[in-house]
Amino acid sequence: MNEKTIYALGFFDGVHLGHAALLTACRRLAAARGWKAGVVTFSDHPDTLVLGRTPPLICTVQDRERLLREDFRMDTVVTLPFDGAMKAMPWQDFLRLLARDYGAAGFVCGADFRFGCRGEGTAALLREVCRAREIPCAVVPQLKVDGQVVSSTCIRGLIAAGEMETAVRFLGHPYVLTGRVVHGCRIGRTLGIPTANLRLPPELATPRFGVYICRTVIDGTAYPAVTNIGTRPTVHGQGVTVEPWILDFEGDLYDREIRLEFHRFLRPEMKFPDTAALQREIRKNAGETRAFFAEKESLNETGSAK
Repeated sequence: MNEKTIYALGFFDGVHLGHAALLTACRRLAAARGWKAGVVTFSDHPDTLVLGRTPPLICTVQDRERLLREDFRMDTVVTLPFDGAMKAMPWQDFLRLLARDYGAAGFVCGADFRFGCRGEGTAALLREVCRAREIPCAVVPQLKVDGQVVSSTCIRGLIAAGEMETAVRFLGHPYVLTGRVVHGCRIGRTLGIPTANLRLPPELATPRFGVYICRTVIDGTAYPAVTNIGTRPTVHGQGVTVEPWILDFEGDLYDREIRLEFHRFLRPEMKFPDTAALQREIRKNAGETRAFFAEKESLNETGSAK
């Protein structure tokens, strides 16, 4: 039998500060009753079937689920397919499905949340149903930062523009990309700058081409990294790649999964006159990366000491 669970409802792309407000409300309602706190999301964006277009996503399904479970401490993550049957399901049947199959005993959603066939289910209707059935419900208003509504659409635009620090502020955590290391051309190794090579999943929003300050997590250990996203024009690269130079790490990463956490955009991708100039610039970027994390660690220590 499914344990009683209060579910936050939504797509949760990126799991940003606005989503965090829903998740916090969900955990509080659940804790007050000794129940589980869960999330209901979808493997595919509803716009694909509803509007006939798929927005580029901030993170993969796997990264979304990891963020929800690990960073936001949700007990249960239910990822449903958004297929033809789901699109045609009346909103009342959707709630019955969650109660019957997943132990749903209460709900949390955003004020603009819509669900069910033709989006006929609304936050107001959900609240009325919960009140009539005497089950917990919370509707969370939109969150604003600096007068801007925090939304996945807004954050996608920031990432595409290379405004990574603002995107990170709206997310409330670094922009993440998890992938398996693939074989590259080994040009970085000949320059003394060996990089791991990842493919950018086609469903994701493409960050602005350029160099980023990142942290790379390998088997639970974090390392600073200088990461280039782009086509590598100086060495006549082909296709878009994500190439972190992982500082202070030695070892074979081929076919291993690593997680990149993006913190700051350093510079646009550019074509250098030769590989020596490219090498000098990347080493300079490595120094900037080390300085960024040293300052961050110093600020954290100062804050902890207060």
